Amino acid sequence: MSATKVALASAFTGLMAVSVISSSFAQSGPAPQPSFKFEKCFGVVKSGKNDCQTMGSSCAGTVKHDQQGDAWIYLPAGSCDKIVGGSTEPKKS
Repeated sequence: MSATKVALASAFTGLMAVSVISSSFAQSGPAPQPSFKFEKCFGVVKSGKNDCQTMGSSCAGTVKHDQQGDAWIYLPAGSCDKIVGGSTEPKKS
């Protein structure tokens, strides 16, 4: 096999690997609503783990700071009040 073919095959393989890896991390749009009775809990989300849009981001998994006040996650109804810093209403960041 020529050096050119080896280089092209390696580049293609690398491109495919990056594509697969990045698609597994990217989540476009909001998270699906859970099947259980839920509430949105604001201010307790870890960076990159939010369930939907905020004032500064439009998709799930895009929050840049831990415990951002307008970022939320779905929790079983009645759970948010049991978490320190949790609120069922958005907070100023």
